[in-house]
Amino acid sequence: MALDPVRLSKFLSLVLRHQPETIGLVLDAQGWAVIDELIARAAAAGTAFSRADLEQVVATSDKKRFTVSEDGLRIRAAQGHSVTVELGLAPREPPAVLYHGTATRFVEAIMAQGLTPQSRQQVHLSLDEATAVNVGRRHGKPVVLRVDAAAMHRADFGFSLPTTASG
Repeated sequence: MALDPVRLSKFLSLVLRHQPETIGLVLDAQGWAVIDELIARAAAAGTAFSRADLEQVVATSDKKRFTVSEDGLRIRAAQGHSVTVELGLAPREPPAVLYHGTATRFVEAIMAQGLTPQSRQQVHLSLDEATAVNVGRRHGKPVVLRVDAAAMHRADFGFSLPTTASG
């Protein structure tokens, strides 16, 4: 029986962004994992899925969470890592406004400390308000913060965008 796509996506996020060691997987410096090794180690750890299951999750991910290498042999999370990886994202000029989705319980701390990456490597911003609402909803009652990205860019804050990002 095929693994539920949502469950598989969450599992892939766990092992490719945060805890590859839970299945004995080692990511390279750029966050890549060999697909055949990922599938084998996941099965040995009790989470079996096929390459077709994996390809379906990659193709249908609304946020384009995963990237497959050009040769089709490796996979990595596109963003959101808490493990140290170098994604090789080129700096770029952001749109004038970006959005940060969060939950109401975090707003006071954000206003006091500013946006910080917390356990992640970067602060994640969305291109549109609707995406930011969905991000915030995952953590509680959503709040969307409007970010003056143009002013931040002029102040030499760096911006990059994953090659697969849609928001």
